[in-house]
Amino acid sequence: MDQIPPTIARPPKSPQAAPGVYYTDITASAGIAFRHVSGTPLKNYIIETPGSGSAFLDYDNDGWLDIYLVNGSTYRALEGKEPSPRAALFRNNRDGTFTDVTARAGVSNDRWGQGVCAGDYDNDGWPDIFVTNYGKNRLYHNNGDGTFTDLAEKAGLALDSWSTGCAFGDYDGDGDLDLFAAGYVRFDTKHLPPPAHPEGSDKVTDEVPESKTAPTGVGASYAAGASHCQYRGRRVMCGPRGLPGAGDHLYRNNGDGTFTDVSERAGVADARGLYGFGAAWFDFDDDGRLDLLVTNDSTPNYLYHNKGDGTFDDVSYASGTALNESGREQAHMGVAVGDYDNDGRDDIHITNFADDSNVLYHNDDGRNFSDVTFPAGVGEISIPFLGWGTNFLDYDNDGWLDLFVANGHVYPGVDSANWNTSYKQRALLFRNVKTHFVEIGSSGGDGLCTPRLMRGSATGDFDNDGDVDILLNNLDESPALLRNDGGNRAGHWLTIRLVGDVRQKCPRDAIGTVVFCTAGGVRRRADVASGRSHMSQSDLRVHFGLGAAAKVQRLEVRWANGRGAEYNVPGVDRIVVIDQSKGIVK
Repeated sequence: MDQIPPTIARPPKSPQAAPGVYYTDITASAGIAFRHVSGTPLKNYIIETPGSGSAFLDYDNDGWLDIYLVNGSTYRALEGKEPSPRAALFRNNRDGTFTDVTARAGVSNDRWGQGVCAGDYDNDGWPDIFVTNYGKNRLYHNNGDGTFTDLAEKAGLALDSWSTGCAFGDYDGDGDLDLFAAGYVRFDTKHLPPPAHPEGSDKVTDEVPESKTAPTGVGASYAAGASHCQYRGRRVMCGPRGLPGAGDHLYRNNGDGTFTDVSERAGVADARGLYGFGAAWFDFDDDGRLDLLVTNDSTPNYLYHNKGDGTFDDVSYASGTALNESGREQAHMGVAVGDYDNDGRDDIHITNFADDSNVLYHNDDGRNFSDVTFPAGVGEISIPFLGWGTNFLDYDNDGWLDLFVANGHVYPGVDSANWNTSYKQRALLFRNVKTHFVEIGSSGGDGLCTPRLMRGSATGDFDNDGDVDILLNNLDESPALLRNDGGNRAGHWLTIRLVGDVRQKCPRDAIGTVVFCTAGGVRRRADVASGRSHMSQSDLRVHFGLGAAAKVQRLEVRWANGRGAEYNVPGVDRIVVIDQSKGIVK
């Protein structure tokens, strides 16, 4: 390269960063020994590029977040010629280190893994894990003794397709968690589209690919010169355009350990065959019912409004979330949902491909969203980057949600093409300066500046010290556990674990519950949510930064399915447990 591209160049420190707050990569010292594998380094086919998700979850209910990392696979493994790369579960030792318990727990997956989401689908008090795959999905039921059993077949969830983002949510208000899984592409490894590189070559070429697949295969739509197999005139892997999309699936919980696919009846089956990636349940109009957002790669997003009768209205275009402010569809990847301006309504951030900006949608009135990407300061800097995971988090505990973006390209050849971008990329952390965002550059620490092939990202306070940490699952690399150092000194905080009462139609793990915390005269919102980011799962506890406020003036909980209550919080800088049937219990 003639010059260092901005995607790997170490940026200067920002004068608007929070003083003394930064992220430290402690992966090795924490004992997180894992390596992601996805196809070959050439990335000849699209299946090799999306990577996999990550999860923070407390699988053993000891009050400390554990880690689950989904793995990919290889073609030889699919053919049974070599062992499949395994996913990994790491138990939190409560001292800054983790122990690999995958084998004992029985959650290695051993398939071409994509995403992960958590939820207590049978309301037994133990979080279960759903893993999406290229191939059959898995439902790992938590047995409560440190082990899991895959019940996907028995439950009716072992869809054999290419599923990506997933999320549990009680859309019908009966107290049982339902499940949504997005579908990406109908991809057949026996009838592949043209490869990115000629056989035996490891270099990007200017040749236009010619299909050598059977005319009945997935690659049949690729004629010579297909634009879907080019990037800036260079030959690259094909798709997703030109490939048939895989449908989306909504599964209704029958309350007996099984699920029924109600996608078509509910109106969320993706009849258009778009390329689904991200999934998020959230109540965007605050009517007490969970709505559904699906981010679609290279095509418009879906936003479905829950009508309360088991069906949804597609309000994607009417709401303003299908396209960006220019009326263009984008290559939508990960999704973050959060109230960044503290107006009481959930906003949306979505990551996109390189040469385009990520997009920030402001929730104006519970019906309409406005694209505020560039006025808010998150647009221009994101253009050279290729975004995947994204999370709203208050990294400095000042009471305003900041924004994290995980980045990494899909074409290895960009490093030799002098295109002002790079294959590995650094993360972006935007500090919220009261509704305007400033990217803090190297002020975020070496943990954020290290270039990686980032994909899934999750957030949560793994060491229970009062500030929010970050977990990354990186393509073909080791993961990254980034510890927040200094956030708990920068501002007061409150973390809340909620326990729902099934008798009141609230799921046991309270997914879908909304919490409003007023401190220092500012009312802040947080949601208990499954899924989101890029095929990942963040802490099911809610975390509030409180800034200088040393007292909570009011804590309101809108329990899932509409029942509200207020609680007196005994103090700040602590973790509180609220049980819907008992009140504050810790």
